[in-house]
Amino acid sequence: MKKYLGIILIVLGALLLVISYLTKELVDYNWYQVLCLLLIIGGIITHIAVTKKEA
Repeated sequence: MKKYLGIILIVLGALLLVISYLTKELVDYNWYQVLCLLLIIGGIITHIAVTKKEA
C-alpha cells in the first residue's frame, strides 16, 4: 500500500478539483484550491521518493 501512496494523493487531489468545478461553489475558495494543489504536489514528491527508494 505504501507503494501507491503518491498515486493515491495525486488522484485524490485531482478528484477534489473536479468535484469543486462540478459543484461551482468551491471554485471561489482559494484555500480549497491550494489544498488540492498541495495534495497533487505532495503526491508527486511521495511517488518519486518511494520509487527511488525501491530502485
